[in-house]
Amino acid sequence: MKDFVNNPYFHDQRKKYLSKLDIESIDPPIVELISGFAKLDYCFTLQSCYGHFLHNSQKNPYKIEPLPVSNSISNAEYKIAYIALCIENSKQGKFIFQHLRDIPSIDPEYIQFGCAEWFWERQVNSYALQVEPKRHMTKDRLSVDYWEALHIEEVRNKFFTQLKKLVQDLID
Repeated sequence: MKDFVNNPYFHDQRKKYLSKLDIESIDPPIVELISGFAKLDYCFTLQSCYGHFLHNSQKNPYKIEPLPVSNSISNAEYKIAYIALCIENSKQGKFIFQHLRDIPSIDPEYIQFGCAEWFWERQVNSYALQVEPKRHMTKDRLSVDYWEALHIEEVRNKFFTQLKKLVQDLID
C-alpha cells in the first residue's frame, strides 16, 4: 500500500475527471454511488464496474440480473466488481481512506483494498477496492465454480451496500 503524496493539482484533476464523467456509461446499480462520490470534494472516481457474471444461460456481458439458483450451471465467468478512486492528501481524504480500508472486513477472502501500480502512475493517491477471490486478485476476469459465483455475488452486493452507506453518511 502506497502512502499519500502531495498533489497540488488534485482539484484541477478532479474537475477534469468530473467533466468527463458520463453517468450513462456507469452500470445502473452503482450510478447513485458514483454520483455520491462526485459530491465529495476530497475524492473522485477513476473507474468502476458493478461486476458481471456470464454463464451458459446468460451470455450478455452487460447484464446485471442476479444469478439464478440452478443446478444446471456448473461455472461462471466473472468480470470483477471494483471502484478506483483518487483521494486528496487531506484530513477528509485520510478519513475516507480509513473507512475504505475497513470495507474488506465484509469478507477478506473476497474483497481487497490497495493501489494498482498502473493507476498510481497515471494518478497519484489512487486506490482501488475490488471484489474477487483473493487467489485471483490480479485478474480482471476469471472463471469460478457456480456456487462460488453465488457467494461472490452476495459479497459484491454487501460491498456496494456498505460503500453507498459510507458515501451517504459523508454527504449528510
